[in-house]
Amino acid sequence: MSTARPLALIGWRERVSLPELGLAQIPAKIDTGARTSSLHAEVLDEFRREGQRYVRFAVNWSGDQHVCEAVHVDIRGVTSSMGERQERFVIKTPLNIGRFTFRVEITLANRSQMQFPMLIGRTALRRRFVVDSGHSWLQSPGNPDMGRSRR
Repeated sequence: MSTARPLALIGWRERVSLPELGLAQIPAKIDTGARTSSLHAEVLDEFRREGQRYVRFAVNWSGDQHVCEAVHVDIRGVTSSMGERQERFVIKTPLNIGRFTFRVEITLANRSQMQFPMLIGRTALRRRFVVDSGHSWLQSPGNPDMGRSRR
């Protein structure tokens, strides 16, 4: 007898929020080929507060700029989608997808050449979601395209 709970269904793209950073309705690509999640950001400053390392960064999409601060967890070498090795800041913060909220590690990267300002990798999805690659916005309430198949 299995006690595993059913996994929620998610589309290949979703609107997500990072509530501790004050960021809502970020268009995100769901990418099971990527290990780590990534957010388009320009790192502005590293600093210490009460003995902890922080990073201040600017997030830009749709012509709006948001300046955020988060505890700086690590700096890691990551291979970009272009095959280039990059050193990236890593933060850990709650992520909201539909009715689900959980903590994830996110690398800060220049995603200006990418279609989506955020990418959700397989580590964040693991044991939570099943991806339906033929649909979008399955967990994105209030999205005008919600429920419609979009490719």
